[in-house]
Amino acid sequence: MPMETDSFKPAWWLPNSHLQTLWPVFCRRRQIKNLKLTRERVELPDGDFIDLDWAGEDNGPIVLILHGFEGSIESHYARGLLQAISQNGWRGVFMHFRGCSGEPNRLPRSYHSGETNDVAIIIRVLQKREPGVPLAAIGISLGGNVLLKWSGEMGTHNPLRAAIAISVPFELHKAASRIQQGFSKVYQWYFLRCLRIRLSQKFQVVAAPIDTAYLSQCRTIMDFDNSITAPLHGFADADEYYTIASSRQYLHAIDVPTLILHAKDDPFMTEDVIPQAHELSPQVKMEITESGGHVGFVSGAVPWRPEYWLEKRIPEFLHEYL
Repeated sequence: MPMETDSFKPAWWLPNSHLQTLWPVFCRRRQIKNLKLTRERVELPDGDFIDLDWAGEDNGPIVLILHGFEGSIESHYARGLLQAISQNGWRGVFMHFRGCSGEPNRLPRSYHSGETNDVAIIIRVLQKREPGVPLAAIGISLGGNVLLKWSGEMGTHNPLRAAIAISVPFELHKAASRIQQGFSKVYQWYFLRCLRIRLSQKFQVVAAPIDTAYLSQCRTIMDFDNSITAPLHGFADADEYYTIASSRQYLHAIDVPTLILHAKDDPFMTEDVIPQAHELSPQVKMEITESGGHVGFVSGAVPWRPEYWLEKRIPEFLHEYL
């Protein structure tokens, strides 16, 4: 079995997975206000663009952050991770997937869980700009799936010194089914609302190659992926998309030191998505916690002084390689 860790102690006042998941969403998002960010736009070969938000010193190692589904620099974990990176003397760069930086992207296509070309382009840009500067990457949820898939695709040609993936939906079929159950339907409702708003605004200025009526008809994430994600990105349907884009099948081919952090009680997926030891490359270390929710991992003795374990564990791991 993947290694279990007891280094994370959940806050007693957040005793279940949903509280762990939602506390930082509602109580952390705006707390870090003094972090200086610099935005950079990278033009892509196909005429689209990617927006990057930089934090930290002007030199030193670079740590790239890939956000989760419908995430952005406003996501609850974004500024906390960038601050932790900066405090350790590194430069943090937060990569927005297409259309997630607050401005619609130019092309009908968007981003998805298996889209690794844009990550490859950004990493090549960073390498070309500063040859020899150490690079590492952190992927959150969907971004973690993208990072692990890309790392497996790269194999021995991976330029990163280290990688970290957090709360990853390793098998997209199972994640899409799990979010339709119980209280997790609330997360599904939220994501669908975000998707409808973002794409409705976008397709007012960008010609839509699909029937936008599907946006209002989708009742589940699986509906959305079948009617919107798949046709926009060249998949036959959601089943083909999930099969090709899931990262679990790529873990054996990863050839850089990689840490995977995952909670057994993650409400976005069932426990059986967690890979077994024989599926992992020797370079991959997996730490499984009993609790922590989805990108939560909140500890601390009292509610007015919470501690965010990821911002401690991530630098600990990166210090071994940067």
